[in-house]
Amino acid sequence: MTAGRGPVGDLQLMVDELAEELGRSVVIDDPVVRLVCTSRHFGDEDGLRVRAVLQRDAGAEAIRFILAQGVARWTEGAMLPGRADLDMRPRLCVPLRERGELLGLLMVIDADGSLTPAQLARIRAASHGMAARMCRDRLAGDGARDAREQALRELLGPDATQRRAGRSELAGALPRDAALAVVTVLRVHGSAEPAAQVELALRAVLTAATRRRPTRAVTAVDPDRAVLLRLSDRPDRADLVEQAERMVGELHHLLGATGQCVAGIGGAAEGLAEAWTSRLQADTAARGARLLPRLAGVGVWDDLGPYAVLLHLPDSALSPALLPDPLRALLDHERGARLVETLRSFLDHAGSIPRTAAALHLHRTSLYYRLGQIREITGLDLDDGEQRLRLHLGLRVADLLGPPRS
Repeated sequence: MTAGRGPVGDLQLMVDELAEELGRSVVIDDPVVRLVCTSRHFGDEDGLRVRAVLQRDAGAEAIRFILAQGVARWTEGAMLPGRADLDMRPRLCVPLRERGELLGLLMVIDADGSLTPAQLARIRAASHGMAARMCRDRLAGDGARDAREQALRELLGPDATQRRAGRSELAGALPRDAALAVVTVLRVHGSAEPAAQVELALRAVLTAATRRRPTRAVTAVDPDRAVLLRLSDRPDRADLVEQAERMVGELHHLLGATGQCVAGIGGAAEGLAEAWTSRLQADTAARGARLLPRLAGVGVWDDLGPYAVLLHLPDSALSPALLPDPLRALLDHERGARLVETLRSFLDHAGSIPRTAAALHLHRTSLYYRLGQIREITGLDLDDGEQRLRLHLGLRVADLLGPPRS
């Protein structure tokens, strides 16, 4: 690492000075445990530290382990336990905070617990200066960042004139040859953390997510939501989903158990000019991730099926009143849970008796008996396509409403 002057150089110099005083290697990570800067090694490094320096990444499993210790919510330094399978020795972790906001994590390996009280006091004192430096660096870059973020909001907004202006503003920052644009939206609902901390957490996970290919991505962050626009010639669905899952997991660790963090991934749009359509789709997919537990926090537009239409209903309209009366009668029946499961499978398999019986591991005679019960309770003819569609859409609405409240 270089120790030149300037924003990064000043922080690097502080790290190097502390390391020389302690005779130990010192590292600063960002809030999601991605390397910011490191000192030289003093023979105390472990395999995890070496990997983090060489690859600029400690690895997903190590990051999950460290964040799971609650470091993002620590207000003072404490020891992180070692973990042999990660080749990780115990280390002191000191949160770098300025005005309560977490800016980074100062790490000093202490495998044998030999840090003296004087050394611990020196680390605490140094951490205050490092946090102040990081805060000044962040503020210094806010002007350019804010202009770029505003251009992205315009590019992805509803007004065609503003979209053209945003595209022009971002033209120099993004490659012109990328054929496709995909938008991922992150949302945080009901967090007990202050709005400033939520915004900082969103910025941290987006910075980590775009570090590998920053020239092909641009982001914008608001108090409870963030947008990531990625450009590529051939979007990798698995990579997009993995990235979204990682960001959601990191947000949960940074913000604690309260609130709900979700992501939505839009479809691939034809270049920057059509990126706004991917944004609309990503918003819808994120709403699906909030309302449908089976999505596990990440919604993908291309996978929403009929939910893509229903999710455009406003919260004020999404109520039990939308459920067809025959379906409500079935839901309220004493054997309703089992019969609803049977009906769902029957409808999902397009009324095929063999495939429904196989999916439910039922004998066909038992399936016919259950379908007869459903007909009796609902009063509907399951051989009628329009009545089947009515029930099928009703089940999708019931999914969005969630379990009934007691």
